[in-house]
Amino acid sequence: MFFKNEELAYSISDRKDLLDKEQIFQWLSTSYWASERSKELIFASFEHSICFGVYGETGQVGFARVVTDYTTFSWVCDVFIDPAHRGKGLSKWLMEVIVEHPAIAHTNMLLATRDTHGLYEQYGFVRREAMRRMANEQAKSPTV
Repeated sequence: MFFKNEELAYSISDRKDLLDKEQIFQWLSTSYWASERSKELIFASFEHSICFGVYGETGQVGFARVVTDYTTFSWVCDVFIDPAHRGKGLSKWLMEVIVEHPAIAHTNMLLATRDTHGLYEQYGFVRREAMRRMANEQAKSPTV
């Protein structure tokens, strides 16, 4: 699908063939949540997700992906807008496109963030306690 924002002169697409994978890797390698992921791992994650690219006149300026079963559950992750394009409302528009996307709008959506709760709360996300299991930590644990 393709979404155009005339006011912002940007577009969003869920077409994976348009993604600038190298640029996405560069962005995510600077983030607090994905800096330890290898390029291969990041690229492989695209294959099992709905990927959203944000595009301006000069190319890709943002990214997000959603891992989903398309029925009951969706996990929103790796949301990133290039620093040079922040402050223009692109994160808000990207979240609007994601929560209204016809393939996943009916699913329960989750995400995790350390610093942008206010953005996500505007789109119906609520702070709740959650548990998680980290694969890397399990690998280091002794077996019984």
